[in-house]
Amino acid sequence: MNLTLSGHHLEVTPPLRDYITQKLERIKRHFDHVIDISVILSVEKLQKKVEANIHIKGKDFFAESDDADMYAAIDSLADKLDRQIIRHKEKQVRQRNDEGGLKHHHDVS
Repeated sequence: MNLTLSGHHLEVTPPLRDYITQKLERIKRHFDHVIDISVILSVEKLQKKVEANIHIKGKDFFAESDDADMYAAIDSLADKLDRQIIRHKEKQVRQRNDEGGLKHHHDVS
């Protein structure tokens, strides 16, 4: 997994980088085909904003979150991405199960 972190109007400190990496590990646990992740941290007035693009084989995901606290924004972003990845994975499993089984090929004679 290739992780790119960048900050607009703030410095990405090592503790912040470690926290983001730890939160994104959860996504890799659910879906191990992650090619790369791009995270942008920014500060606009009093709001901290985090956005992420995740590129996996055949699909891209995007999520953003903002909060007065950067760590809360990162938590919220990780939850949103987690839900998207799980939904995508469940959809793939459903499609795989719908395609192949003999029980879905009925004889209508």
